[in-house]
Amino acid sequence: MEIFTQLGNVFVELFKASGIMSLSWENYVMIVISFMLMYLAIKKQYEPLLLLPIAFGMMLVNIFPGIMGNPETTYLTYDQMIAQNLDPESYIKTTLSDGSVVYNVTQNGGLFYYLYQGVHLGIFPPLIFLGIGAMTDFGPLIANPKSFILGAAAQIGIFITFIGAILIGFQTKEAGSIAIIGGADGPTAIFVTSKLSPELLGPIAVAAYSYMALVPIIQPPIMRLLTTKKERSIVMGQLRPVSKLEKIIFPIVVVVLVAILLPDAAPLVGMLMLGNLFKESGVVDRIAKTAQNELMNIVTIFLGVTVGATASGTLFLTPKTLGIIALGLAAFCLGTACGVLFGKIMCWATKGKINPLIGSAGVSAVPMAARISQKVGQEENPANFLLMHAMGPNVAGVIGSAVAAGVLISVLK
Repeated sequence: MEIFTQLGNVFVELFKASGIMSLSWENYVMIVISFMLMYLAIKKQYEPLLLLPIAFGMMLVNIFPGIMGNPETTYLTYDQMIAQNLDPESYIKTTLSDGSVVYNVTQNGGLFYYLYQGVHLGIFPPLIFLGIGAMTDFGPLIANPKSFILGAAAQIGIFITFIGAILIGFQTKEAGSIAIIGGADGPTAIFVTSKLSPELLGPIAVAAYSYMALVPIIQPPIMRLLTTKKERSIVMGQLRPVSKLEKIIFPIVVVVLVAILLPDAAPLVGMLMLGNLFKESGVVDRIAKTAQNELMNIVTIFLGVTVGATASGTLFLTPKTLGIIALGLAAFCLGTACGVLFGKIMCWATKGKINPLIGSAGVSAVPMAARISQKVGQEENPANFLLMHAMGPNVAGVIGSAVAAGVLISVLK
């Protein structure tokens, strides 16, 4: 009988220690949201490399919050150390002002706490840019420099949203962090937020990556609304060949100009162009392949799970957070709309030689936004091949979002 009593006590203690007793309704809501994001990543294949680790990190932190726990330091007296079976000689001894002696006992933080330092310290986003640069062909942008205009136009949504966020009550640094979501560039959003409003990193990062993943759903209706069937059917001429020398000189020139004019954008743009120089130089294939594959994949895993792990239910499900997500969506929609509208202007100025759809690729969701331009264009005209033309504004958008980030940081920090 005593054995059954002891077993019963064990089960009671296990139940008390389980998450069932400690999780709030907010945690359960976030767990359900994480399941939805996993569904989009696995079933719909919406940016699965980003969305799947984010969703899993979100699920895990809401089941076991301690995985993001901070290290805790306590000070114990000699007698307390002995009572807890701790060896005083193994810990740092400190003498207080009253002459008493205590020992510094530090409890380690959770696994994701340490991985998250790469986000908190602004290390992971530039490394992601290094990998993006090593995988990106800037040839379409070099062949058609007018693409820079469309890439810049798509960033207008960032600054419109910045003003709107201030008008509805957000602080200027918060508004800057929210507005950068409009660039549809997760690493850039994380980089800016870690500098300006680190307390908002969770909702902003999740919103930025979620909208990147939902590009195929968000952009097409805006593109169709702002263009005519005739405009969507425009077939653009073939781009000129770009020499290897041009591709080598381009990243060097961009870094020099940006670093001199806007130093706060140098970490992102510098690493982006370094990765591209690895690729185009042709003399460091091993490094270029590492940046494209192993390094990019490792950093993506760490970035994704730790960003997802910032979305704890009690912190995430608040009116302020919901406002951030709504403003982020507005910023992304405005960026897409501005790119398309400037595309229409360029279409008019060139007497119909530019398809306005490529303007939507000015947001920096590479290469998804360019693929959507191609898809929508081919729906109207099966002979329409816009992908390479759209890659120009797309990679210009990557540079543009990094420059916009530098502007916000330099003005608001």
